[in-house]
Amino acid sequence: MTTLTAFVFPGQGSQAPQMLADYYQQSSIFKDTFVEASDALGFDLWDLIASGDQETLSLTANTQPVLLAASVAIYRVYESMCGVKPALMSGHSLGEFSALTAAGSIALADAVRLVRRRGELMQAAVPAGVGAMGAVIGLDDHVIVETCQQVASDTGLVVEAVNFNAPGQVVIAGHKEGVAAAETALKGAGAKRIMPLPVSAPFHTSLMEAAAQALGESLAAIEIHSPAVGVVHNVSAETEDDPAVIRELLVKQLYSPVRWTQCVQSMATKGVQCLVECGPGKVLSGLGKRIDKNLACVSLSSYEALETYAAEVHA
Repeated sequence: MTTLTAFVFPGQGSQAPQMLADYYQQSSIFKDTFVEASDALGFDLWDLIASGDQETLSLTANTQPVLLAASVAIYRVYESMCGVKPALMSGHSLGEFSALTAAGSIALADAVRLVRRRGELMQAAVPAGVGAMGAVIGLDDHVIVETCQQVASDTGLVVEAVNFNAPGQVVIAGHKEGVAAAETALKGAGAKRIMPLPVSAPFHTSLMEAAAQALGESLAAIEIHSPAVGVVHNVSAETEDDPAVIRELLVKQLYSPVRWTQCVQSMATKGVQCLVECGPGKVLSGLGKRIDKNLACVSLSSYEALETYAAEVHA
């Protein structure tokens, strides 16, 4: 197949109880990946999916290792079926760690421990209930950025534009009251709707700087290799080979906006024609179509979808 393909890995918000049960039932590779990840952490990750409730699963210290293990497990099943590496990879926030793991830059055991720690640090930085995130639909980026800056200035609270997900879809985050004030102002400015996100801390805001520095210490303690497949980073919207720079980008990512629109545009500019979402849900494949209507977008959120895609790869 000559179509240039990029695999993209989802972030928090894609988790759901009982997700990916078909993979677990039908693939020993998928199951073995969860065993490997669980052994590294010392508790059963799959049990969080199979038996956990949405609230427990959405605590960031749980969500992050669960989603990373799930995404890497799907990628391993894909590799076993197809044996064809994508041209590029990228991941949304947490998904960047999944991408680097799939690309051989970080070992799975190190990665799940790292993102578990990342989640603990993020949650400790802002206690549950203090922060909030919301997706703003139907306004230009600059209006949202300027409104957040004005509300922050007026209230003394943190509220920032943190995920540029697609044209007309930007996530804001910060102190709960600051986000609420910004949402009121943004509705007045013409936002079509604003949706609260099922996350437990205000990710990618300046409130995460102390957590990011502590994450840097954890990153310094693990081996990072040059990825076997180029990974487009959230902070720069470019690939990076130098492990030292990759560490810096992963630290900075925690308190910087996720420039997802730019990441997808960067991959398209490099010749990518198809985005394959490797994880639960269909968030990134939906965003891909909004960012560039010429991109083919595929989700591997079910085992059947992977089988169909694998057949197309081999056609």
